[in-house]
Amino acid sequence: MNQIAPFGQNAAEGDEKPDLLPHNVEAEQQLLGAILTNNDVYDKVASVIDESHFYDPVHARIYEVAAARIAKNALASPVTLKAFLEDDEGLKELGGPSYLVRLAGAAISSYAARDYAQMIYDLAIRRKLIDLGREISSKAGKVDVASEPKEQIVEAEQALYKLAEAGQASQGFQSFLRAVTDAVNVANAAYQREGGLAGISTGLVDLDKKLGGLHKSDLLILAGRPSMGKTSLATNIAFNIAKAYRKGTRPDGTEGAIEGGIVGFYSLEMSAEQLAARILSEAAEVPSEQIRRGDMNETEFRRFVEAAKSLEACPLYIDDTPALPISQLAARARRLKREHGLDALIVDYLQLVKGTGKGENRVNEISEISQGLKAIAKELDIPVVALSQLSRQVESRDDKRPQLSDLRESGSIEQDADVVMFVFREEYYKEREKPGDHELERMATWQEEMERLHGRAEVIIGKQRHGPIGSVDLSFEGRFTRFGNLVQPWQQGSSQEF
Repeated sequence: MNQIAPFGQNAAEGDEKPDLLPHNVEAEQQLLGAILTNNDVYDKVASVIDESHFYDPVHARIYEVAAARIAKNALASPVTLKAFLEDDEGLKELGGPSYLVRLAGAAISSYAARDYAQMIYDLAIRRKLIDLGREISSKAGKVDVASEPKEQIVEAEQALYKLAEAGQASQGFQSFLRAVTDAVNVANAAYQREGGLAGISTGLVDLDKKLGGLHKSDLLILAGRPSMGKTSLATNIAFNIAKAYRKGTRPDGTEGAIEGGIVGFYSLEMSAEQLAARILSEAAEVPSEQIRRGDMNETEFRRFVEAAKSLEACPLYIDDTPALPISQLAARARRLKREHGLDALIVDYLQLVKGTGKGENRVNEISEISQGLKAIAKELDIPVVALSQLSRQVESRDDKRPQLSDLRESGSIEQDADVVMFVFREEYYKEREKPGDHELERMATWQEEMERLHGRAEVIIGKQRHGPIGSVDLSFEGRFTRFGNLVQPWQQGSSQEF
């Protein structure tokens, strides 16, 4: 094999200190040689590296020109690249266009190209880590009023996650056999599990039947007008999943949740303490307003304390940071998955998340947030449930039942979501139509309607990629902010657990 004097030696001449950044110029030379002698090698390495991963700037330019030629189905060889690089000052230092010929002479076999590309990539990441470390050290050394240490930590964390994301080589095409195998495995898991669910159970039987559970990599939007119970339903689902958590060996041999799951809950509207009080109210069956006032008798307080003790080990993690940017939301979710595991994520609510833009266009910002949430679901392979407000046009209609067009501020929410659900409690609206006491007939009709609607709620599924749309009836106990399975007429004889 022909040996070429490394470019780094020329560049370091006269320097007192050698460059200690990790690199392998010979690997770069031999990989470039392989590409110039056989352009098919480029397809093997393009998903691993690009020009930014080369240590030697001349090598980076050679790779960039060769890649551009190959992308146009044109030949990239020492002869064809010569015209594009004749005036390159760095190449002239190495001997001019004859250097390209020497690269081709040092080519490695095509089967080893991907290993060489991976080595070049790994060394590039190490260099970026060193640069990042220096940058963090430099910023920390400057005592600046405008740059708080906590902000620097968040910035450093984001930069690290960005670097980690960049390292995920695209999967590209996969064979239909592999895709079919994955589909069969999901169906088998559903068949083996009681209830036939492919996803995580919400704890609400009728909703599970309609959705098949919460599926991995899905973005589910739970929308509704204020006071419909969006947060209550999301809290109930989060609590049911965390309460049912059981760890074990999955069918594919990996360790993880075989029932329920670890839940992350972004509460951008309520504090963690308020959210915990709601969950305790449901578990202890003590009205939330009594918990808030401390107005409990001894039995209720004992029940409250016992519920708190039983929930100590519940794998439910709450983040109540207000106005959280979508980039930080993603970074914190990744960290939670790495440190504790993560099987489902809930965001309350979507319109309170901040985009990366300057807020010039709210529709574009909401679109960026919904796309970001879908990206989190796919990247972490978990269901993401995001709550959303509805526009006021619902209130102006005679029929108050929400529909897809009511989603506020952006059609992209409907587009990005795999499932769109609406929480609807007709009782809330009927209560506000109470007639005067002197209108006896209307009052009697109103009371009958209120009796029929009392304690009932409806989840309307307006969109579902994997199944039918329709509605699911649930029970709602406002005192405990709890949704449950509605006892059907044919089940009246037997008690149904909520």
